[in-house]
Amino acid sequence: MRKPYRLRDATPDDVPAIQAIYAHHVEHGRASFEEVVPSIDDMRLRFADVLKKGLPYIVAERDGEILGYAYASSYRARSAYRFAIEDSIYIDHRHTGEGLGRALLAELIARCETGPWRQMVAVVALTSTGEGAGSVAVHERLGFRTVGRLESVGLKHGQWIDTLLMQRPLGAGNETIPD
Repeated sequence: MRKPYRLRDATPDDVPAIQAIYAHHVEHGRASFEEVVPSIDDMRLRFADVLKKGLPYIVAERDGEILGYAYASSYRARSAYRFAIEDSIYIDHRHTGEGLGRALLAELIARCETGPWRQMVAVVALTSTGEGAGSVAVHERLGFRTVGRLESVGLKHGQWIDTLLMQRPLGAGNETIPD
């Protein structure tokens, strides 16, 4: 039986492990549309930007090892989008299938519901071979619904990639106007 993991706020000391997890996804996967692995310094800047906006950045950790991470970021830069955020979740490829994605996303949603945000958007990469189906299932189980699909908007590792747009309300959603 595996030891339990814990979810906690990410710290600057976690960034090298976060960068290593992300690098694997950039080099071997299609979930990220990046094709060049960002440096640790680039990842430090991205990490700081999330925190500067008051958004959560969390990791799953077991015995000092970072197993995966999740964070929320601005959905778009223009001010009218200020109540919409996007989730990102990456799991160490050696630890998929352990329920980490669902746990990280559930925690991310819970934390975001305590803030001013009203909508969470997921942009899930889907391939013709089924890559991305697990992410869709996790998001659906946590209340996201499909709101659109962009076909063949990415080309990575010689394969066209669609993006599925999913969305879920946070807190009062669009029932009221925020203060």
